[in-house]
Amino acid sequence: MASMVRKLKYHEQKLLRRLDLVNWEVSGGNLAEVRALRRYRLGRREDYVHYKALARAVRALARRLRDLGPASAAFRARCAAALLEKLHGLGLVNSRQSLAVCESLSAAAFCRRRLPCLLVKLRMAQNLRHAVTFVEQGHVRVGPEVVTDPALLVPRLLDAQESELLLELSCYQGTRGERGDSWGVSSKQGGQILHFWNC
Repeated sequence: MASMVRKLKYHEQKLLRRLDLVNWEVSGGNLAEVRALRRYRLGRREDYVHYKALARAVRALARRLRDLGPASAAFRARCAAALLEKLHGLGLVNSRQSLAVCESLSAAAFCRRRLPCLLVKLRMAQNLRHAVTFVEQGHVRVGPEVVTDPALLVPRLLDAQESELLLELSCYQGTRGERGDSWGVSSKQGGQILHFWNC
């Protein structure tokens, strides 16, 4: 029996890029991708594709380091320590002890380090939808610069306890924003100050 559905034109494929309604059974990984796009409020599918590619590259590098022979043990230890230090500094892994944590790195770790996710984690926004809106409207500063891109990955240089303590102190001190009609909440995250101005 011939198919009654015509082939989609280019602009129609571009519009239905996230969801393939015609060949739903064929697209196996598409459902998980759409679920991640919704969960982390990613505006562009390309960001998630880049995160998957980066996580795949880190896993491949960790496997190659693990498979090096005993003759290059010093080189392997030096490279593994550098890789773990870099990933821990970015906030993608929690421990710097073994390469096993690198082999389980996923794109969700990159999504959790985005600025709106950190705003929700630090309780500067109620949910991800509000956090993305606040960032896009320019209510958030990282250091001296106003950030309007929700895809910003914030590195981690300080412990979460110090961040929450600074957030609580700034809330109780009632710090005012640069404009007279707003109140400011600050949090020290990643060696920089995250400022959230509520209008």
